[in-house]
Amino acid sequence: MNVNAFVATAWNGFREARRNRVTVVVGVFALVTLLLATLVTQITVVTFRRVMVDTGLGMMSLILVFLSIFLSSGLLAREIERRTIFLVVTKPISRSTFLWARFAGNLLTLFALLVVMVAIFAGEMMLYRYPLDASVWAAVAMLTVELFVVTAIGFACSTFLGQTVSAVVTVGIYLAGHLGGDLYRFATKAGGLVGWVGRAVYYLLPNLDRLNYRPLATYEIVPQLGVALKSAASGVAYGVVLLIIASVIFERRDFK
Repeated sequence: MNVNAFVATAWNGFREARRNRVTVVVGVFALVTLLLATLVTQITVVTFRRVMVDTGLGMMSLILVFLSIFLSSGLLAREIERRTIFLVVTKPISRSTFLWARFAGNLLTLFALLVVMVAIFAGEMMLYRYPLDASVWAAVAMLTVELFVVTAIGFACSTFLGQTVSAVVTVGIYLAGHLGGDLYRFATKAGGLVGWVGRAVYYLLPNLDRLNYRPLATYEIVPQLGVALKSAASGVAYGVVLLIIASVIFERRDFK
């Protein structure tokens, strides 16, 4: 792998996403909504911290997940539309390197926005003398893994689907990934062919519900380190496998 080409492509992807109007709008929206979370907490006194944590982390998750879907699902469609993909494939950089580099650039954009959001959220919490405890940091760490998985799904879909279809499929997989437990219980009760198909779909989908530590943070419950590491490892492994599959498809795709 050409390291210099990889870094240059990743940095170019980061700058492109940063200049994207949607990224700017989302960044401003995140600032406003996180500040408005303070007003929401005025509704109650007893559950003041719970509402603030749930609102803040919920806004971070919602905004960043759907931004990751927008950025990743339209990757190839935008490159082909602007004809820039033809310049890339003629240069001494493999298609796989290009794909992984753009993936890294998108992740860098998302993580930069996450750092800003966490800083704003921490400032709000400090105003009310609520420090960010280990449960909140665990939820933020798992959100980074979830962003990794969702971005990988979007990139994999963009290698063989159009921008709109890719976004819809990625959203569907994201929602299904959070409902995996319900799907498994339904498949177990159904039995027969339906149960077998349901369990197969359950194992094929990413178990994103394992990465949702927001409810634990709301009640100041610190997760067990071993369980958290297993959940993070399974999420990263799922994303890496998808990226490998995406690289194979991207290498063989005809852009004519």
